[in-house]
Amino acid sequence: MTEFEALMRVILAATLGGAVGIERELQEKGAGLRTHALVALGAALFTTIGILLIDIPHVDEANVSLDASRIIAGIVGGVGFLGGAVVFRGNDRARGLTTAAGIWAVTGIGIAAGLGAYVLAVGATVLVLTILYLLMLVERQIGMRKRE
Repeated sequence: MTEFEALMRVILAATLGGAVGIERELQEKGAGLRTHALVALGAALFTTIGILLIDIPHVDEANVSLDASRIIAGIVGGVGFLGGAVVFRGNDRARGLTTAAGIWAVTGIGIAAGLGAYVLAVGATVLVLTILYLLMLVERQIGMRKRE
């Protein structure tokens, strides 16, 4: 992989994360466009760095073990910590769970884009947006029925 291709993967990830962030902005949530775009960008960036490191000549001669999956595991753990920070608890009700889940999902989108799994990254973005928008409509409908 060239650095140019790596950059294109990072740009795709930021764009797809931003698409999810726009939906969050429209719902007036705290973590919106910039947060989601940056999380996806960061995940793709670290993933592509892991791939680029493996492609460095003479790494095997230095007896160094490089594994992109360990980098991905670190990304997932770190973002889990970030997502936990957006969950607030008050009035015996947790708030921010959807935002935290969205951040976690765009991390996966960023990793997929960083790995070059473009169809998976775009498809996952469509699924995330579908879940956020369509299921919100279903939740509102259920809420209306409960009030009646």
